[in-house]
Amino acid sequence: MTSDRPIRHCLTVCLAQSFDFPALREKMLMSGRVKAFRNALVVDYKSGCSIVFAYGVAVHWNVSLDERRNLHDLLLDFAIKPDAEPQEDNLSYETNSEKYRIQSDHIELIDADQMVLLAVSHAMAQSIKLAAFESHAINTIRETSHLPESLAREGKIQLGRKATAMIRGQLFLTKSDIILNYDLLDTPEFFWEHPEYQSIYSMAANYLEIQPRTEVLSKKLETIHELLEMLADEQKHQHSSFLEWIIIYLIAVEIVMSLVDRVF
Repeated sequence: MTSDRPIRHCLTVCLAQSFDFPALREKMLMSGRVKAFRNALVVDYKSGCSIVFAYGVAVHWNVSLDERRNLHDLLLDFAIKPDAEPQEDNLSYETNSEKYRIQSDHIELIDADQMVLLAVSHAMAQSIKLAAFESHAINTIRETSHLPESLAREGKIQLGRKATAMIRGQLFLTKSDIILNYDLLDTPEFFWEHPEYQSIYSMAANYLEIQPRTEVLSKKLETIHELLEMLADEQKHQHSSFLEWIIIYLIAVEIVMSLVDRVF
């Protein structure tokens, strides 16, 4: 049975690692059509609304392309570490449904109240941020996969001390970036103040598999941690070997000098 309710478009975009949120909030509140919530701003348009989250994500509900572009240009002025290639997630939605439900990337809402949209947007923003974390972790693991392979094949890592230190630094940055933002994947504090909307958020979070994907991300972080430990051990081994060769060289010099002294 086909619904005669109009189908609208919902777009989630991860624009940056985060926004300078106090400055952004002050700037956007001057427009008069923006409402501020905990770590979120709701921009009201005639056709729909955009919801901006402090951690670099915007969710657009039935917002035109021009309005999205104008908002993104403004947000990028306050962006911290903007993404070169912003990730996007597209869903459709309709209102005036009998119940709140998501299936086959289609959202059914009883009404389009902004608080309802904000509750669903929290889950959608977490989902795309989680996707960014996943991508970052996978790329880092893939780029360093030759290290354990080299260790297994040759018994050592064919890298200098500086190159090893640089890779350790990159692994640490990846891990710390994710760990520092890991609390974003918990139930948002917004629902402490508005618990009546938490069931709507939970419905969306379950559909987007926030919890299972977070657990998988934790395992990827464990892999990165193991790579860090492996490189730390390799650096210690390289340093020990370097010291051993210095000692051998000094002993050899001492022996040669002793022989020369005896001969002459």
